[in-house]
Amino acid sequence: MILGLAASALTLAAVTALVAGFVRGLAGFGLSVVMVPVLALTIAPKEAVLVGNVSLFLIGLTDIGRVRREADRSAIPVTLLAIACMPLGLWALVALSADWARLLIALVSLGAFVLVVIPLGRIAMPRHPAMGLSGFFTGFFGGFAGMPGPGMAPFYLRGRLPPREARASMMAIFLVLTPLSSALFIALGVGGWREVALALLLFPAVLAGDLLGHAAFGRVTARQWQVSVALVLGTAAAGAVWKLLVG
Repeated sequence: MILGLAASALTLAAVTALVAGFVRGLAGFGLSVVMVPVLALTIAPKEAVLVGNVSLFLIGLTDIGRVRREADRSAIPVTLLAIACMPLGLWALVALSADWARLLIALVSLGAFVLVVIPLGRIAMPRHPAMGLSGFFTGFFGGFAGMPGPGMAPFYLRGRLPPREARASMMAIFLVLTPLSSALFIALGVGGWREVALALLLFPAVLAGDLLGHAAFGRVTARQWQVSVALVLGTAAAGAVWKLLVG
């Protein structure tokens, strides 16, 4: 037993961390989408969210140089709005029942997926309102489910930024949000230093997957990158709906 996990559970967590790191390196987000549901099979879901947040922060530290070079300035207002809205998500995490939580996660995940994959033709929201909604949902969903990606992905995927800048912008937002949300989780007693230690233990696998994801990103077209982002959102939506149906 290591950190309360059997060897088989720890092995599964490490393999999941490797896959999650690859998804994050390729799409720019999605680490928690992959990691949290699997970890929640062996530890409490709220604790799994904390492990995901700490893992996101640790891997974000390796991309500071990339973020500074490539991120768009839109990441600044989105981040500020997300920080302001994150406490609301944390409150909902603590206050809502499990059934309401599953319903909310399913609705947001499905909404993000639809916004990305459904052709909107000439329908387009002005940039500033879209940015405001992105900041709100990024912060709320980050605090509530530890998965801020679905909140920001539609804005950056539907926008006019090249994939490299869009991906770096999402990474920049994660880098700021995740240490704040992790500190709030610990302060509220939602998880503790055991989960931080577990994230550190899994970090080599996350890093290896992330490096593979970065390598794959350099070989895909803009269209292929958009498809990969849509697949991540689709996975999150499908998982959320499944949890809602099975209760």
